[in-house]
Order: sequence, then C-alpha cells, then structure tokens
Amino acid sequence: MRLLKSKPSISSEQVNSRRSNQKGFTLIEIMISLALGLVISSAIVQIMISNSVTDRLNRAVASTQESGRYIITRLRDELLMVGMYDAMNPNLSNLVDIVEEESFIRNKPIPLPGDFVANIDLGAKQGASGANDTLVISLQGTRDCRGYKLGYANDEEFYVVNEYFVSDNKLKCRGFDGRVLRGQKNAVGNNNNAAFTILDDVLSFQVTYGLASPATNNGETLPVRYVDASLLANAILANQQIVSVRLAIVVKGEGQINLDKPSTFKLLNEDTMTAPDNGLYKAFETTITFRNMKNFARSGA
Repeated sequence: MRLLKSKPSISSEQVNSRRSNQKGFTLIEIMISLALGLVISSAIVQIMISNSVTDRLNRAVASTQESGRYIITRLRDELLMVGMYDAMNPNLSNLVDIVEEESFIRNKPIPLPGDFVANIDLGAKQGASGANDTLVISLQGTRDCRGYKLGYANDEEFYVVNEYFVSDNKLKCRGFDGRVLRGQKNAVGNNNNAAFTILDDVLSFQVTYGLASPATNNGETLPVRYVDASLLANAILANQQIVSVRLAIVVKGEGQINLDKPSTFKLLNEDTMTAPDNGLYKAFETTITFRNMKNFARSGA
C-alpha cells in the first residue's frame, strides 16, 4: 500500500511575498492612459468632422459644376439656332405668309418690347442696377422651350418665341407661338404661357449682345462690340446686326457650406456683385454665335 505524500504547507511569509509581486496601475499611469485616450479620441473626432466638411464641400462643388454645365449646354444648343428660318422646309406650317414671316424673324432674332401686338411687354430686357436680365429669342422649330407643340401637328414647324428669366432664384422659360403674338392666329394647345423652372439656386443671370456692322465693314460679321438689351433698339436703327450673345450665370452649390467670406463676381458689363451669404457660388460664362444671323448679315438681305 502506497502512502500519499502531503503537499508542503505555504507559510504566511510566502503568501505576502506573492501578493507584493502582483502590483496594479498607479494613479499617474491611469491619468496618462486617460490623457492618451482623450488625445486619440479627439483626433478621431477631428478626422470625422474634417471628412464630413470635405464631403459637403465636394458635393457643393459637384452640384455647381453640374448645374453650370447643364444650363450652358442647354442654352447653347438652342441659341445656335436663333434666327433660323427655312421657308423651303416641307414641314413648315404655311398658315401665314412665310416670306414675310422669314423677314420678320431674320430682322428680329432678339425681340424687344413692342415687337408683338398681342404682348407688347414681351422682349429682351436689361435688369436695372445689376438685376437679372431677360432673354427672348426667335427661331423656327417644332416645340417651344417647354416641349409644347402649341397646337401644331407632330413634326410640324412654326415660329417659336422663347423667353428666359429669373424668378425666386430660379431660371425659368416659357414659350410662345410667334404667330399668336403677332395677332395672325388664335391661341390653341398649350398656349397658357406658364413658366417652367429649368434651373434652381440661380443668383444672377446676365446677357449682352454682339453687334456687327457688315454694311460699313466690308461685309464682316464679327461683333465689334457687346451691349446690353437697353441699347439694342438704337443699334438696330443704325443697321447693326445682332450676331452673337454672351451669357453669364451664377449658381449656388447644394448643402450647408460656409466659406470664410462671401464670394464676389464681376459679370460681363455689370458692377462687381457680392453673394448674399457665405455659401459656395460659382460663375459660368460663354459666348454663342448666331450662325444663321451671320449668314444672313453676310448676304446683305
């Protein structure tokens, strides 16, 4: 029979020695750990805030770029056709004297107030003291700027008059049947002339017009000067031809962006303007030549 050996007993001195080797954190170590934790947490918070601000800024920049490219492209596509009239087009509605209508459109590519007996106030206007301008154009087309056929058949072309203006910081357009405006026919179809918004958050919309004097400049149709709408009537009386247009527009970016100070802009012939707040604004400018009007001016018609 084997005898079990008893375990050696542990003295109280040995127990106290083991306990003394199991040391905890000192107060200084705890304070240092807390401080390091606060520093790291603060850095993480700052990074998150910075990323959030950067994200908002990127969104605002992207939205202004998108808005600017969209509206410039849209207006350019239409303005290139200002003054266009093809009397030989088989799709052209011949409800009126198309020879006389062609002459009217060619000589009034940019209608002015008083040109239309049914709406004498309609026409290009210069905004007072830096206010938004109004652009009105004439061309032959199948639809107005809102996409309405104004009572004409599919693919049937007619005299289109489109108006662009700003209201409540929105760039809007409305279309008209030029024949109705001239009192040559009654309004049918979507002739309520309701305005459609084509761009939001517009701070400023400015327009100047390029004038050429082909009769006194050996038939040259390059614009010799740019003027605002208030000077067009006298220029036309002096046999100058509108052959191009300059557009300037300021749009605001999306989101809550606060720059250090409000942005300032110098648009075309206007005085320097300051944005109403510290948001992100961007200006876009372009020059568009009326190809049909340059050819018309060269012909000496």
